[in-house]
Amino acid sequence: MRDRFDWTSYLTDFSSAAAAGGFSSESLFETSDGTLTAWEKKGDGPLVYLSAGIHGDEPAGPLAVLEMMENGFFSGDHHWLICPALNPGGLARNQRENADGHDLNRDYRVLKTAEISAHAAWLERHPVPEVFVSMHEDWETSGFYFYEINLGEDNPERAEAILLEIAPIFSHEAGEIIDGHEVREPGWIFHCAEADLPESWPEAIFLAKKGCPLSFTFETPSKANLEARTKAHMRGFAALMKSLA
Repeated sequence: MRDRFDWTSYLTDFSSAAAAGGFSSESLFETSDGTLTAWEKKGDGPLVYLSAGIHGDEPAGPLAVLEMMENGFFSGDHHWLICPALNPGGLARNQRENADGHDLNRDYRVLKTAEISAHAAWLERHPVPEVFVSMHEDWETSGFYFYEINLGEDNPERAEAILLEIAPIFSHEAGEIIDGHEVREPGWIFHCAEADLPESWPEAIFLAKKGCPLSFTFETPSKANLEARTKAHMRGFAALMKSLA
């Protein structure tokens, strides 16, 4: 497992691993720092969409997706859609925003950035995912937590399975309020399908408005060791997929 994030080699490494894993690529937008690329592997099972790297100072998600790709995780009958590095400019600069200073994860309503305009159009061309997972990090926390948006049947055991799998790596973020939101249980924000700011939709709200019935946004503590953060994302995603099976 990698102990640092190297943007100069990331896209090449991911492309090689994804091609070997049977994925096809689609270039969505060319930036001066690299191509925003989407990956797809068709299957007869549920459509699962996984994204990472929309904030350029949150490298654990992109590394987790790369590690899973290299380890052959994305097999079986699922129909996979993956965007491992949604913000090439930010990842190249280790900054939250894109190269022009825009927070891409607040642009799915207005679509003022070229990256998100292209990405939203790509999402519109595909069927609505049955499950969406987005990998993030939080500089203000010391534990792991996630957002769940659920338009279907409530299933607390599924959320608890994720938290249980993460517990050996990170404690659940404590407190009745996390990131300005009331928690359902420690580490678990059960979020409605509405944006906190009406004109600033994140990706999860965009997909909920399209009808995606279930989404999880994982948040690892940015101040922790990078390998541990990467491992937490991988274990959380694996636990979710196991619970869905």
